[in-house]
Amino acid sequence: MDIQSRGDIGMAVEKNEKFIILAVALGIILNPLNTTMITVALPAIQKDFQLTSTNISWLIASYFIISAIFTPLIGKLSDIYGRKLILLIGLMLVVVSSILAPLSPNMPVLLLMRGIQAIGTSALFPAGVGVIRNTIQHNQNRVIGTLAVFATTSAAFGPTIGGMLIQFGGWPVIFYVNLPILAIAIGLTMVFIPKDKKNTAISYKLDGIGIILFSFFITSWMVFLLGLEQGVHIGILILAVILTVIFYIYEKRRDEPFINVNFFRKNLNVALIFGQYILSTVIFFAVLLSFPTFIQSSLGASSQMAGIVMLSLSIFAMIMTPIATRWIERKGFRVPLMSSVLLGLVGVILLFTVKDNSALVWIGIVLAVTGISNGIQNIGLQNLLYSFISVSESGIASGLLMTSRFIGNILASSIYGVAFATGMNEGNMKTMAIVLVVVAVVLVPGMLYVTVSEKKNREKTV
Repeated sequence: MDIQSRGDIGMAVEKNEKFIILAVALGIILNPLNTTMITVALPAIQKDFQLTSTNISWLIASYFIISAIFTPLIGKLSDIYGRKLILLIGLMLVVVSSILAPLSPNMPVLLLMRGIQAIGTSALFPAGVGVIRNTIQHNQNRVIGTLAVFATTSAAFGPTIGGMLIQFGGWPVIFYVNLPILAIAIGLTMVFIPKDKKNTAISYKLDGIGIILFSFFITSWMVFLLGLEQGVHIGILILAVILTVIFYIYEKRRDEPFINVNFFRKNLNVALIFGQYILSTVIFFAVLLSFPTFIQSSLGASSQMAGIVMLSLSIFAMIMTPIATRWIERKGFRVPLMSSVLLGLVGVILLFTVKDNSALVWIGIVLAVTGISNGIQNIGLQNLLYSFISVSESGIASGLLMTSRFIGNILASSIYGVAFATGMNEGNMKTMAIVLVVVAVVLVPGMLYVTVSEKKNREKTV
């Protein structure tokens, strides 16, 4: 290819940047959107298939387990086989699952379709970010950061969108709604995203054992946590601990590990930030997962009204993102992040005031407090993370941050399954509140430590 041809391609890409970003954005929102749209549909699915709360928890948690496994794996494969190719494969898998999931005759088939959907959506974030890095030349880091926040924030709108749509077609409609988004994303990807360049220089050794160990230890912890309602199963706990230790030791010795545990060992402050992000996600998603069902089952509201009330959580989380960004730029990390964890503690304490006869307006206020807290923590922790690492480590840090979010979601699903195993009611809401208060209290000293460390780190570099 001559210089003139390369120049023409470069100009074409620059001209189509907005369409490329739109194509990637539409793909990226599918994972968080599909993990939360289903929350409003849980009562209907539970009734249709005669499921317990524990069964429903597996419908949610399996999605995150699969996403946690495939997101880093597909990210590496997209570097080798091409981002556009992987992006299109991911989109097509979501098309297949979105068409077939509503036709599921039983829970196992629905789980299978959700699994295929999880694999497909897992491809969209790493492949999409790779496309942005390869094609977007203007404000690339800002675009990637905006997409990451956009993906996380869009999760909060899932219950509202699902609640509105279920009124017209029952729970299957939450899958069909993906199809117009997919049609636009596939069209934009095929037309505007440049063809992949063959990359024979990169070689990747698949860490099959690491993937298997990761899958087993995550699943074993999930089984243990969901079994707490019947008592502590010592055998499963011991198995989970052993598998976790084996996974850590094995991955520590790998040159190309599935999860780079050595990155945590060398960056203790970064490891603590990931821990804070997991705990923050636990609170946010536990509230996001439980309230749509509580509003319908305990308060007797429709799925549409549940979706409207859940807007309080999503809108305040979204509004706080730009506000928190400016606040951090002016005051540093400590004051905004410490304010957010204290506000988050207030939010989970307010869960004790939620009753079977609570006014929907009060429910909205309680959700708003959690939304404000999470909006600050979400963007604050992401920016705090990048203040501790070099530019060359940003790729691995982004991938691990996404894995941390999935782990937080898995833990929240476990809390939901255990707390509401005997049904959705005021008493079990208080049980969940007790657990979340403990999580919120643990967040306080951790956030104080990392923000103090960041200030010292900044003073050294000045």
